[in-house]
Amino acid sequence: MKNFNKIMEGNPILGMMTQEKEVLWQNPEKISFEKSMETCELGEKDVDDAEQRLLRFAPLIRKYFPETQAQNGLIESPLVEIDVMKQYINEKYESCLEGRLLLKEDSHLAIAGSVKARGGIYEVLKHTEDIVLENGLLKEGESYERLGDPDIKSFLGSYKIQVGSTGNLGLSIGIISAVLGYHVIVHMSADAKQWKKDLLRSYGVDVREYQGDYGEAVKNGRALSDADSSSYFVDDENSRNLFLGYSVAGKRLQAQLEKMKIKTDENHPLFVYIPCGVGGAPGGITFGLKLIFKDDVHCFFAEPVQAPCMLLGMATGLNNGISVQDIGLSGQTLADGLAVGRPSAFVGGIMKTMLSGEMTVDDYRLYDYMRDLFEKEDIFLEPSACAAFHGPVCISTKPEMKKYLEKNNLTDKMKNAVHIVWATGGSLVPEEIRQEYMHAAIVH
Repeated sequence: MKNFNKIMEGNPILGMMTQEKEVLWQNPEKISFEKSMETCELGEKDVDDAEQRLLRFAPLIRKYFPETQAQNGLIESPLVEIDVMKQYINEKYESCLEGRLLLKEDSHLAIAGSVKARGGIYEVLKHTEDIVLENGLLKEGESYERLGDPDIKSFLGSYKIQVGSTGNLGLSIGIISAVLGYHVIVHMSADAKQWKKDLLRSYGVDVREYQGDYGEAVKNGRALSDADSSSYFVDDENSRNLFLGYSVAGKRLQAQLEKMKIKTDENHPLFVYIPCGVGGAPGGITFGLKLIFKDDVHCFFAEPVQAPCMLLGMATGLNNGISVQDIGLSGQTLADGLAVGRPSAFVGGIMKTMLSGEMTVDDYRLYDYMRDLFEKEDIFLEPSACAAFHGPVCISTKPEMKKYLEKNNLTDKMKNAVHIVWATGGSLVPEEIRQEYMHAAIVH
């Protein structure tokens, strides 16, 4: 891109990225949570509003999706300790990870089987609420379960919902929208897996395929939706509603940690590692966690070496003004959900002073981590979700992370630390595809 040599000056990490090397980046703009909130356009009230909306919709979710009955219609995932995996990481990767290692299983969220069940489903519910209230279809005090009545479903059938996706967001938007009665169109990029397209079509979703990447699918979907007054476009790059749906995870995680009697404070730091594509899900989760745990939580994103769009946007300060293709990377990766060339400017703006850092990871490692977890803990994740395991490996093996711990006075507190790997997808992967993943030969 223009003036790229100037951008490269004094930023050696960018040079390493162009060579497709794994890197670990500390965010030099990170400041205290209190100061970062002074310029943030969103706040705790916005997240509370999202949480209350999900509670209102819980009876409807419980009606349509029996698997949510145990949680009274809330879509939430388990938090489990994976100590055998921790010990194996220390042995296999010659690391010395201290503290406890937990897995947040958004890979097993009801309905969509991925983290996108948080933001994607929330956005569709918010849009639905706006429509039914505006049209007087729901009286004050009535249960939202009534939104499943045939007359309301028929009414919603006159509206369209469209989204561009590499896979998992399309699944969450497509499934919930189709069940509520909408006409749904999901625009999917070339790297989307066939089984995800097939699953969507089984719900009656109109799946449109593109030879280009995620950006092309979004561009086409947005253009078609903008030209149709009955259509609503779910914009993964700029949506506040998606972001807030993800951010509800903060309070939910706090309750789970308290139930496990796990402390989080100045002397008991919390480290969270999240796979990152365009940035909406990891950004929203990080925002929700920072609202609860403030400076005691340290969040890191993980991206493929060929598609580190959020890292590139943040490290250069250009956000969505630069793409991975601009620096000679392909944007192609076996981690289909992370195959994004240009990041969300909205998310980059909020994360600018909150995010602790980022790391990039080779595709072959995703499959190694996937097999390690399945062998040691009998838990299956899709490869893209396993990018987050690079965090616990890096924290005790990379000199950049050692500097981060020293800078933040954390070195002598790591025995009390809790590390959470945020698993983003996998439970809906068909068995034959799981076997393909398990036996795939990925060249280093």
